[in-house]
Amino acid sequence: MKKILVYIAALLFVMVSATGQAAKLEVKKNMGQMNAKTRIATLAGGCFWCVESDFEKAHGVLKVVSGYTGGPGENPTYENYGKKGHVEAVQVFYDPSKITYEKLLDIFWRHIDPTDAGGQFGDRGPYYRSVIFYHDEEQKRIAEKSRDALGKSGRFDKPIVTEILKFTRFYDAEEYHQDYYKTNPLQYKSYRQGSGRDQFLETIWKNDQRSVTPPPGKVYVKPAFQNEYWNNKKEGIYVDIASGEPLFSSLDKYDSGTGWPSFTRPLAPGLVVEKKDNTFFTQRTEVKSRYGGSHLGHVFPDGPAPTGLRYCMNSAALRFIPKEELEKEGYGQYVKLFEKK
Repeated sequence: MKKILVYIAALLFVMVSATGQAAKLEVKKNMGQMNAKTRIATLAGGCFWCVESDFEKAHGVLKVVSGYTGGPGENPTYENYGKKGHVEAVQVFYDPSKITYEKLLDIFWRHIDPTDAGGQFGDRGPYYRSVIFYHDEEQKRIAEKSRDALGKSGRFDKPIVTEILKFTRFYDAEEYHQDYYKTNPLQYKSYRQGSGRDQFLETIWKNDQRSVTPPPGKVYVKPAFQNEYWNNKKEGIYVDIASGEPLFSSLDKYDSGTGWPSFTRPLAPGLVVEKKDNTFFTQRTEVKSRYGGSHLGHVFPDGPAPTGLRYCMNSAALRFIPKEELEKEGYGQYVKLFEKK
């Protein structure tokens, strides 16, 4: 009911949303990147607004479409998809050279409750249950292996009940449901907060800084000189652990004496967003990833040449990719940075 009320309120002005126009342009741009090598994953994890938002932030994902699938009824709509046996789901179009199906499932597990057979968070009913719809036998094999591994991990104290079913047909949801988190950000944030999704995820994954994809904006800080990357001297790049966005290079990393990984600049202008931070009774400049929105750390005007800046980052917000693995991980465009002149 809560979701329906939010939808009714938002529908009154969604068609005139300037943000909505920007979202359409971005989708069109991503569609231009798709080709014969593009792969599709179909996943259901409760509210498709949230699932779409979570996957669109992942590096290697070209676009995500919200819709309905899994049921026998034809041409479902938002008003009747449950009666026709469908679930809310998304189709993730991705570049397999940049992100694997295994990684997509890793992201999927970290944004749902796989132990809940009656729905997801505040949304109740079988049409909100979690399902992996496999498109071929290879996806089925990977999905079963991934689910078994999660069950044996001890992360949850209840059985994993997410279904693995053969994909049949997908119906795109109505236009106003696509990119809802962009076209109606206030309504989306209010709904997501009220659903309890992020609170659950933070509780389940709060002690896992390396393998978890944190909820947007959430990071878990380890002390100076006791975090993973403060003294890392290997060559490679650092990406947002949540979204996979490339952020910094080891070529710009230096020992600032602070016990935190420090850089003189991002990999390229525009990869990070800076905003004023007035917490702790002082004024600082916060650094966030542009698309994932994750808090990365702060930037200070006391760094070395050539920029004079110190990007002081939180190891828990980063993932390091050695230069030897850049191609395999989908960051091949950065290999040339480490080639000897």
